[in-house]
Amino acid sequence: MGVVPDRVEAVRRFNRFYNGRIGVLPDSPGRGHTLGEARLIFELARRGETSASELGRALDLDPGYLSRLLQGLRRRGLVQGRPSARDARRRVLTLTPRGLKTFQALDARSRKEVGAILAGLPARDQARLVAAMSTVEALLAQAPSTGPAANGKPRFELRPHRPGDLGWVVQSHGRLYHQEYGFDERFEALVAGIVRDFVRNFDPARERCWIAEMDGEPVGSVFVVRQSKAVAKLRLFLVEPRARGLGLGKRLVAECIAFARAKGYRKLVLWTQSNLAAARHLYREAGFRLAKRQRHREFGYDLTGEYWALKL
Repeated sequence: MGVVPDRVEAVRRFNRFYNGRIGVLPDSPGRGHTLGEARLIFELARRGETSASELGRALDLDPGYLSRLLQGLRRRGLVQGRPSARDARRRVLTLTPRGLKTFQALDARSRKEVGAILAGLPARDQARLVAAMSTVEALLAQAPSTGPAANGKPRFELRPHRPGDLGWVVQSHGRLYHQEYGFDERFEALVAGIVRDFVRNFDPARERCWIAEMDGEPVGSVFVVRQSKAVAKLRLFLVEPRARGLGLGKRLVAECIAFARAKGYRKLVLWTQSNLAAARHLYREAGFRLAKRQRHREFGYDLTGEYWALKL
């Protein structure tokens, strides 16, 4: 169904008015806080505890931008992180006592300013306004998101690995790389070895596996593993064909970079092949630089392996 141009302009006009007139609701900057910081403080207060990736999904924030905001709030003593009581591999974020006091002050300020707006209207018009807002909220909740699931595309979510995921990682790498590049079973065996070593040596404080899900099914993976005290390695990056074109690959790479920086690594490295054009493009866009090439014949035909590195 088409959309009448006048309706598009009407929605845009309302958006400009809303942001200019009612920009004092919880997402507005508080005293001494940017818009992004205020949004994070309110979301953390609402959730109690959560992970950085969950915050990013909830607020549709770029992982790099989110990481910078969280670092600023940590430096000011407003946010703290700790291992989850249920899963030591998962790190959760919470407001500190100081952060909670900051939220209470911002919340009180927001309530006061919204109250002032409503006080300027008769009681009947206050009720009409709230009813109209409820209608807008209900209608837009049915519309496609304008975030990662824009234009009706399904939204993906990232989570830590759990039992069953690692077998999927091995099988999916073997299947896709054979279908798309002709790699033989030796590549699948290599992936199985990487997964085995990850499980045997897993350090939840400095290593991570992300599984991307869409419609409840796994569609992507990526790992960060410790190579040395100063160097981490990005491994087993994969996006299923049906999940490509949604920004998932970029998101997975960004998560790895943000994690490696947060853990104090000085360099993030990876190994790929010269014929993996899409992956190489993502690495270059993220700031990785080609360090070395090496010819080999490990997966059934002549290939050129490439070593890429990113200084953190």
